Amino acid sequence: MTPFRIGQGYDVHALGEGLRLVIGGVEIPHEKGCIAHSDGDVLTHALCDALLGAAALGDIGLHFPDTSEEFRGIDSKLLLARCARMVRDAGYEIGNADCTVMMQRPRLRPHIDRMRETLARVMGIPTDAVSVKATTTEHLGFEGREEGVSASAAVLLFRP
Repeated sequence: MTPFRIGQGYDVHALGEGLRLVIGGVEIPHEKGCIAHSDGDVLTHALCDALLGAAALGDIGLHFPDTSEEFRGIDSKLLLARCARMVRDAGYEIGNADCTVMMQRPRLRPHIDRMRETLARVMGIPTDAVSVKATTTEHLGFEGREEGVSASAAVLLFRP
């Protein structure tokens, strides 16, 4: 058995007027929110995929399909907690997570500490083991045109 595993995840959601914007488990005031089957938390979804991928457990769509009514409007923190439990059931612990959100507006810096605390609490790891960064795309691409938001995440798992 390999003592360390690295996983990466990526997710994208379109933005729509008048919807809630939830990123990293934190609701952020904004005129647009993610169009999605769940709460559309793009960062948490990328983190779920990174965890599942590192443990070779498939992906978020396999475990929580967007065709299931069970997951309609679900709080993505519940999905993340389940992914963390699956990783532990597979014999791994979460070492750290490094995440990046790509979005033109709103500025996310004022919310990053709460995102880190929230994600760490849900995964059962220390806050200093979770990094969340945000960047604009300098008005380029769908993020820059404010049509959508994307997020990437990388995690390290280890055998205790």
